Amino acid sequence: MAQQASDKPGASVVWRSQNDSEKDTQDLHSIISTPFLENGYIYGVCSYGQFRCLKEATGERLWETFVPTGGKEARWANAFIIKNGDRFFLFNEKGDLIIAKLSPSGYEEISRAHLLEPTNTAEKRHVVWSHPAFANRSVYARNDKEIVCALLAKQPAGN
Repeated sequence: MAQQASDKPGASVVWRSQNDSEKDTQDLHSIISTPFLENGYIYGVCSYGQFRCLKEATGERLWETFVPTGGKEARWANAFIIKNGDRFFLFNEKGDLIIAKLSPSGYEEISRAHLLEPTNTAEKRHVVWSHPAFANRSVYARNDKEIVCALLAKQPAGN
């Protein structure tokens, strides 16, 4: 983890991985999705699908789960992380849109919807590795065959 200097161009190392292995690590080796930094904590997906929370200041891992990335270890398993109010949208490589709360105390899944089928392959599994887009209270997601739009707004009763 690097910290940018406030008074001049440059940065300094705050902490770095203490392990040479991308698999057996306590920190975060993010490959595809961009980690999210909030209030001194880093949320991200490590290189074998571990969804983790780290302390920004020290790199200490507070928790880890495979739930949003497929439920088990898989090389390059992924979920894109998008903040929305007090919760997060996570779009995983299985084509699922997950609404979750992320905090230093853990991962809390609120809901999950399967938006589309994975059509590409990586490490002998089917994947969707395209970041979703959001506009007009909708999510737009694509694979190699189709684009889908799902409404995120609450619908009035009876509709």
